Amino acid sequence: MSVAAPASSGGRITAPLLRLSDTVAAILLVADLVVVCVSVLLRFLFNAPVEWADDVARGLMVGSSFFGAASALARAENLGVAFFVDMLPVAARRVVDSIGALLVTVVAAYVAFNAIKMGWLTTGQTSGSGLPLEWTFYPMGAGALFMTVFAAEIFCKRSVRDMMAGLLATAVIAGLYLAWDFLSPDSVPSSGTLMLVGFFITLFGGLPIGFALALAALIFIWVEGTLPGVIFAQQMARGIDNFVLLAIPFFILVGYLMEANGMSVRLIELLQRAVGRMRGGLNVVMVMSMVLFSGISGSKMADVAAVGSVLIPAARRSRQNPGSAVALLAASAVMAETIPPCINLIILGFVANLSIGGLFVAGLLPAGLMALALIVLCIILGKRPEPVEDAEPQVPVSGLWSGAIASFGLIFMIFFGFKTGFATATEISAFAAVYAIVIGSIVFRELSFKTAAHSFVQSATRSGLVLFIVAAAQSLAFILTLQQVPHAVGDFMLSLSGSHGVWLFMLLSIVVLIVMGSVLEGAAALIIFGPLLLPVAVKLGIDPLHFGVVLVISMGLGLFAPPLGLGLYGACLIGNVPIEQTIKPILGYLGLLLLCLLVIAFVPAISTALPRALGY
Repeated sequence: MSVAAPASSGGRITAPLLRLSDTVAAILLVADLVVVCVSVLLRFLFNAPVEWADDVARGLMVGSSFFGAASALARAENLGVAFFVDMLPVAARRVVDSIGALLVTVVAAYVAFNAIKMGWLTTGQTSGSGLPLEWTFYPMGAGALFMTVFAAEIFCKRSVRDMMAGLLATAVIAGLYLAWDFLSPDSVPSSGTLMLVGFFITLFGGLPIGFALALAALIFIWVEGTLPGVIFAQQMARGIDNFVLLAIPFFILVGYLMEANGMSVRLIELLQRAVGRMRGGLNVVMVMSMVLFSGISGSKMADVAAVGSVLIPAARRSRQNPGSAVALLAASAVMAETIPPCINLIILGFVANLSIGGLFVAGLLPAGLMALALIVLCIILGKRPEPVEDAEPQVPVSGLWSGAIASFGLIFMIFFGFKTGFATATEISAFAAVYAIVIGSIVFRELSFKTAAHSFVQSATRSGLVLFIVAAAQSLAFILTLQQVPHAVGDFMLSLSGSHGVWLFMLLSIVVLIVMGSVLEGAAALIIFGPLLLPVAVKLGIDPLHFGVVLVISMGLGLFAPPLGLGLYGACLIGNVPIEQTIKPILGYLGLLLLCLLVIAFVPAISTALPRALGY
């Protein structure tokens, strides 16, 4: 049920709508950045906090997220598990894709209708600071309406035969259920069972992850028949209507701005000059680059794009196997999962009510251990790079140091802000984005208005993609809570650990997150399983920061593990390498990282030493 055929490639209506969606998403992101920065400066310089700033910033983020998600859908950027669909015969695959496009349209339309209805129902109600509640729901509904139009165009671009086959197959499935429910209602599976079955069928059928999560929640609502549809829209909004999550679009923006302003290229080139000529030097540079970029941008795919776009071509020029280079790039991304300000650490801190600053500090030594292991392996297995005859003229080292100094200034700003308590994670991410704009436009003079605007559009689209998944996962998490699934899972894991020891709980948690991390996008896996497992860990006496780090690394292993890991597919697209060429080398890298994870899991001091020393 993959969704292809981007709307940007045609349509007199949808092409202007896509430009409008991009513009609105980017403007809302700019407005958010201004609101947060001005609020912090007024509070710090004049001791005059703006009471409505948080509410306005959250509302702007919800609107930007849904318009950004609409643009991502129009460009077919939504991630889905295509592994199983690709094995089907061509005719069957076309039918499955048509069903998927139809379901995406239905889900988007349902979100749009109920978000607008929720706006109408909340008219006259205000937030704690006095702002109208409908200001959150109407932009959300408008973004979802754009999403519906783009999804409908993707469906209609198929042949009439495929469209009719998709409609007929969907109608037959719905008709069979209704007939079963009418003829033998007592034998019909429960709404919870149908929800889970529907989720896994659509997920493995290639439906984009965010829509598979949302559809699962909708199946429960439709079958149960007791919950109003506006609850679904309310829970989706609630999933991202939080000031903490604003750090996600801002850190993603930092990553794109660094790429646009030349900071990333300068830093990577400097690392190549420093260690690139040693044994396995280019691979060592790749690992070190991922360490540095994860400490700045927070966005995993932005890091992979920034590093891969420079070093994968360099690997080809030096006659390295590009499949091995992409495999190391993916493994380095796993290693960097706990280097602050990683987005998944922010999401876990939000859903599990953990200190984000504490998680940032707790992830440093585990990441250092994994980075060291990868670097040692690169040196042992590596060869000295062959001289490249057609090398381009080199930039003077003095010019590269400016990029390095600017990059380290950004890292210092992030950690200084946390340690001093000057600002929250969201506020620091906003100032980091402003810093990247100033450096690129004034210091380097490489960031024009056009490239900055393009960075804002890209950031709004990418963060909309992530936050739509977060919103959909929240709607499913709400349904799971209604079904008392967290309570049942907690009791089961406690009883298992009580009879076999805490070590079994830790191993099971690692296995669950690796498996679900490979099936789901990382944020969704953490949102669903973080709140389920963390309370059990605390009851068993496991430090929550330590357990949170273990969960995030486990999820990262799954996210980049073949054959389902969506992160690995992203790395292969960036490196322009077939996934088959990466499987053998990446299994070796992931095996090494798994050993590191087991050491981290069963030696808690690796995660807890720094937080305790710094008072977290």
